[in-house]
Amino acid sequence: MSGTPATVALHAAGITFVEHRYEHDPGTTNFGLEAAGALGVEASRVFKTLLVEVDGHLMVGVVPVSGKLDLKALAAAVGGKKATLADPVLAERRTGYVVGGISPIGQKTDHPTVIDETVELWDTVFVSGGRRGFDIELTAADLQRATTATLAAIATG
Repeated sequence: MSGTPATVALHAAGITFVEHRYEHDPGTTNFGLEAAGALGVEASRVFKTLLVEVDGHLMVGVVPVSGKLDLKALAAAVGGKKATLADPVLAERRTGYVVGGISPIGQKTDHPTVIDETVELWDTVFVSGGRRGFDIELTAADLQRATTATLAAIATG
């Protein structure tokens, strides 16, 4: 067991998951595509976690690494008007994870979470396990349960 806040939270909730480790290249900046390639899975099955500010409130958007977060769609999904990506330093401070290893699960501060609805296309999906080079695989339903997320069309591409 890796013992990240994400795995601790999943164990505490009784949620089954599979740990996947891979060698992280320190020169890589596209962490999600690196994970998909290293794990040999479709990029649309690996989801990235982004901290976003919507009308002054922080929340989390979770979208496939094959696309981008549609900020307007996320704002609309939560009844907001304007969304912007949070500053990376703020994201690290509020989640307790480093950029490139931010998990939607077990964050230091709970944030409302919206997961792109394409998560339901897969039997299992991959999200960061809480550090670079470490992903966890779980069902879409368990990811939604672990994050108390809502589903909406928030991805483009």
